[in-house]
Amino acid sequence: MMLEARGIIFAYKGHKVLDAVHADVERGEVVSVVGPNGAGKSTLIKCIAAIHKPQEGAVRIDGKDPLVLSRREVAKQLAYLPQSLLCRFPVSVFETVLSGRRPYFSWRPSRKDVEKVEQIIEALALSPLATRDMDQLSGGQRQKVLLARVLVQDTSYLLLDEPNAGLDLRHQLEILETVAALAREKETGVLMALHDLNLAARFSHRILMIHRGRIIAEGTPFEVITGERIREVYGVEAQVTRSNGHLNVHVLRCAGEDPQTPAHGL
Repeated sequence: MMLEARGIIFAYKGHKVLDAVHADVERGEVVSVVGPNGAGKSTLIKCIAAIHKPQEGAVRIDGKDPLVLSRREVAKQLAYLPQSLLCRFPVSVFETVLSGRRPYFSWRPSRKDVEKVEQIIEALALSPLATRDMDQLSGGQRQKVLLARVLVQDTSYLLLDEPNAGLDLRHQLEILETVAALAREKETGVLMALHDLNLAARFSHRILMIHRGRIIAEGTPFEVITGERIREVYGVEAQVTRSNGHLNVHVLRCAGEDPQTPAHGL
């Protein structure tokens, strides 16, 4: 059982953003798509989520073509978390999370729907914020609410577009630890776009490295994230080490710079 994309080609204004890209994620697996800005990470996530319509290629959800399923059926299998969500009118945290249950009710939510929302809000420590409007929250708080919204959707697969973008270190860890626990405990398949190589390595079973619209490497974090590939894709010199079972990336300098240039963390 898996979510898969095959031969995805997407062009925008004549520029090919994705060129015959393949990606898949099994249930219970966390797969991260990494690469520099403009490489095609978010575009791939949006094509699989049907936010963008690719010119070529196909998506399958457990072997089924989502194009022949109703939007409600797809929403029960696949949830999408954008980088941000604009709230054009006042809406509370509780109402925002409850909207994730829309695939399961037509007019009014059932008691079961409300209970699921209450459980997720409590699990993510959002109870003190439940009655507050979304526009009153910090960036980290809003992102946790949006994560709660996709969690109550109760799907087999999650698509996350930069789920930790703009967050401080604590909120980044909280978001990704929640995602990892979901995959581990509920066997949810997670495909997410990430910038931070250290976090991608720590929380992912597999890594897809994308560069100029193509997947150039796929495998475990230790197989994919190497100093040579970081130099090729990001244009920087980096030291890749192992510590306590984790991979660590330490950026040294831009490729071609004087070796005496002070090192930078990634």
